[in-house]
Amino acid sequence: MKSTEEIANRFREVVLNGTWIANTNFKDQLENLDWKIAVSPIQDLNTIAALAQHVHYYINGINQVFKGGTLDIKDQFSFDFPPICSQEQWNNFLTKFWNDAEEFALLVEQMSDEKLDEGLVDVKYGTYKRNIEAMIEHSYYHLGQIVLIKKQLTH
Repeated sequence: MKSTEEIANRFREVVLNGTWIANTNFKDQLENLDWKIAVSPIQDLNTIAALAQHVHYYINGINQVFKGGTLDIKDQFSFDFPPICSQEQWNNFLTKFWNDAEEFALLVEQMSDEKLDEGLVDVKYGTYKRNIEAMIEHSYYHLGQIVLIKKQLTH
């Protein structure tokens, strides 16, 4: 198996279908979640919806680069989203999240292994491999937060 296939599958594990590392994934945690729980605040923590949108923001932004576009995402805007006000809006967001995550994985799979060692846009951002691995690690970090917040809200 190519390295790009392996890393794409690791990404799918955290967002779409895996249980090996955390015994869960974003889709498992969010797919049947009522939108009111997703937007419910606890103390000064981010909401489940905000965390999911934050992760999606980066996935979507890096997809643009993978398709030959510019790197337009900025940390300062990574939590700036319109409020989710209905189950339909939440479901629409989730559909986009799953589709963009699968596109991310497919774009990684289609890369050559050599591409992983190339710089992403600018050398200061590191290699493609480093950025893809960072996406996986960043996603697990926020998945853990979502699991804990969800437990507090539903138990």
